[in-house]
Amino acid sequence: MIYEQRDVRLKICAKNNAEMRKTMNIVIITGASSGIGLEYVRQMDPYFSNIDEFWLAARGRDKLQRAAEDLHHKVRLFPTDLTDSIQMDLLEHAVRAENAVVRMLINCAGEGLTGDFVRQEREKVLSMIRLNCLALTELTHRMIPFMRRGSRIIQMASGAAFIPQPGFAVYAACKAYVLSFSRALAEELRPLGIRVTSVCPGPVDTPFLEKAGQDGGTLAIKKLVTVSPERVVRLALRDSYFGRELSVCSLPVKGLHLLSKAVPHRVILTIMNHMKKGQQYAD
Repeated sequence: MIYEQRDVRLKICAKNNAEMRKTMNIVIITGASSGIGLEYVRQMDPYFSNIDEFWLAARGRDKLQRAAEDLHHKVRLFPTDLTDSIQMDLLEHAVRAENAVVRMLINCAGEGLTGDFVRQEREKVLSMIRLNCLALTELTHRMIPFMRRGSRIIQMASGAAFIPQPGFAVYAACKAYVLSFSRALAEELRPLGIRVTSVCPGPVDTPFLEKAGQDGGTLAIKKLVTVSPERVVRLALRDSYFGRELSVCSLPVKGLHLLSKAVPHRVILTIMNHMKKGQQYAD
């Protein structure tokens, strides 16, 4: 009987070892065709030797293909509209079919609009909410079952998450949701050994900033505190590695974070409104 039990244990161990050998370790990055998402790809590719494949998701196939050029890792491209649950199904089915372990999920896909809420096109506003909030939540929920102890999630929030922002109302509200959701999720996943980091930069020098400003003026002060995507991503990866729940790049945005805790939002909103009016008169 003792020998039979030992034989059973050996068979189970052999089976588990075989399954581990078949496992594919992957990183999933959304919004990977440009901006901060592309910068994650560039900075992670030379390192992360424990990753078998990078899975890159974005809407544009051509941009994704250009992003994948000259990478050392194997890359799988998903030209995907993340607001479409059917297309999200295809990504989840691919993870399951490959018996993949999601070692990192980096949610960078996002949209932004500036300008007064009542002047914005309703469909553009709703599209922004679908991508910034619903798609991020859905993909996170779908991918957590494929994670293991040591897996990490990076959620791109924003310094806009710290306070309501006139002229950026819906975007700031979306990012406040991402920050709140991600910090709560970090606490829930802590016993499982899965770390969640919310990244809250201020304005970043990417095509996103230019596109967001098409429907409204960008405050001059935001232009003064713009940082590079390289700097944001470098800090985010380091903070994620050390298991920090919040990654805030640049002293001005750190100051805003502290200010949002110390000063009533009504006071900050009044100051921002005066600054906005002053900028309009200057223009």
